[in-house]
Amino acid sequence: MTGTNETPEDKGQVADAYRGNWVDRLAPAATRPYLRLSRADRPIGTWLLLLPCWWGLLLAMLHDGRATWHDLWIFAGCGIGAFLMRGAGCTWNDITDRDIDGSVARTASRPIPSGQVTVKGALAWLVVQALVAFCILLTFNIAAIGLGVLSLLPVAIYPFAKRFTWWPQIFLGLAFNWGALLAWTAHTGRLEWPAVVLYVAGMAWTLFYDTIYAHQDKEDDALIGVKSTARLFGETTPKWLSWFLILAVSLMAVAVIMAVIDGTIPAMLVALLGPWAMGWHMFWQMRRLDLGDHDRLLRLFRSNRDAGLLPLPFFAVALLL
Repeated sequence: MTGTNETPEDKGQVADAYRGNWVDRLAPAATRPYLRLSRADRPIGTWLLLLPCWWGLLLAMLHDGRATWHDLWIFAGCGIGAFLMRGAGCTWNDITDRDIDGSVARTASRPIPSGQVTVKGALAWLVVQALVAFCILLTFNIAAIGLGVLSLLPVAIYPFAKRFTWWPQIFLGLAFNWGALLAWTAHTGRLEWPAVVLYVAGMAWTLFYDTIYAHQDKEDDALIGVKSTARLFGETTPKWLSWFLILAVSLMAVAVIMAVIDGTIPAMLVALLGPWAMGWHMFWQMRRLDLGDHDRLLRLFRSNRDAGLLPLPFFAVALLL
């Protein structure tokens, strides 16, 4: 198909990617299918995987009052690792979901169901991404390395969760917020309760944003028998989102208090503004929610990058107090 009748999907672009993204514009043609497989053309997933890492690192620094040059590497290493492991996770997800994706309008244009990448090619690409990420992990302490290896378990299970539970978003939360545990441990050398509470707060946030995301596919999911919280909650979704909002904000506040309990009162008060600001952003999303408007659902889902960024400046300022 050529000329003005050619659609973005005819050129290999994925239906729910940003139009004019850097992969479609700048990447060499031979690499584009693999970068699309890693969702490099849709950066929101990398942000959602990365932000709990940065929460955990800054709270760990608040907890023990230390800031070293190595923390700069942990900060950067988490960024590179999040990009790679999100890519590896998405590649694994697309390998396991290749038959399902071909039956869903929004995902049929992905590289494997559309024929741009073979399953063998995808497996090879998965291994490359995971090995590079493992090299970065090896620069952290032994406890963090152990946690990083253990994180492969929820990553491996998640793609199958929607086949056996109405709550696959819980398994996504287990995988996507692991960085809160890992980054805390990379700084302190041990896993402690504030990081665990922060981890559970992140899981509640994941339930919030991924339920919004899943409402885009609920009709197709119903036809092919795929489960999700969007299908489970239906029209009661706003009520459930309210509970996830309250849980995420409350648990993050508890994590802050536990982390800064031995610090100064000003530092704690400023740090507590972080979950408060994030909660207001989540509330704004709920005010804008329209379960029947797929474009708005996608925009709201993507706006969670900003929601997750909001605690960081407050945590950073608290370090100075």
